[in-house]
Amino acid sequence: MEKTVKMSIRNLDFYYSDFRALTNISLDFMSNEVTALIGPSGCGKSTLLRCLNRMNDLIPETSVKGQVLLEDYDIYGPDADVVNLRRQIGMVFQKPNPFPKTIFENVAYGLRVNGVREKTYIAESVEKSLKGAALWDEVKDRIHDSALSLSGGQQQRLCIARAIALEPAVLLMDEPASALDPIATQKIEELIYELKENYTIIIVTHNMQQAARVSDVTAFFYIGELIEVDKTQYLFTRPKLKQTSDYITGRFG
Repeated sequence: MEKTVKMSIRNLDFYYSDFRALTNISLDFMSNEVTALIGPSGCGKSTLLRCLNRMNDLIPETSVKGQVLLEDYDIYGPDADVVNLRRQIGMVFQKPNPFPKTIFENVAYGLRVNGVREKTYIAESVEKSLKGAALWDEVKDRIHDSALSLSGGQQQRLCIARAIALEPAVLLMDEPASALDPIATQKIEELIYELKENYTIIIVTHNMQQAARVSDVTAFFYIGELIEVDKTQYLFTRPKLKQTSDYITGRFG
């Protein structure tokens, strides 16, 4: 499968009022790859992730300079449709956030909001998404039970199923396993590996071992700047910069 640039960031600056949180970021994300964003707390990696589906628009007094392209589509362009953009760029948050609805309705929700009414299609999409999130076998006999009855790890996989039901081009994950136990974390990591067959995945993680396990490319950020980006195996074994080496060996962070 030939890989192409799915998303690209060009000379991006991001401001919270007068505070510049990101400085001159340029980065490409390839199709069918997992890119991990790492760096110490407060370095801008979650801010950058939220720039990719314009979630930061919801925060007052923020501004963006530069370009973010989804293939050839400028997501900050004057004609950009934010609602349509968020259909194409799914998001999974740090803490599982299922709706207080049934398992079925959690996954069907996005389809219904987007005007899908065909019951057979919805049912097939829900099953396909739950299978895609490696959850179907665990919930198929209680699909009409409350999503809140699931374990934390199951809830997070349900949120992934909800995100992929709309068949987005890109899947953003903001520390998706940080609230989970080691066994649930392993399932999420295995799932990420499987999902990249169909999606471009961008994951923020504070866990460098996790970045090394799940990602193809790792980008290291420090105080709002992109310090180094490389294939994960090289960044962790042969970083080019001393600052990167100091961070991944635990000298600071």
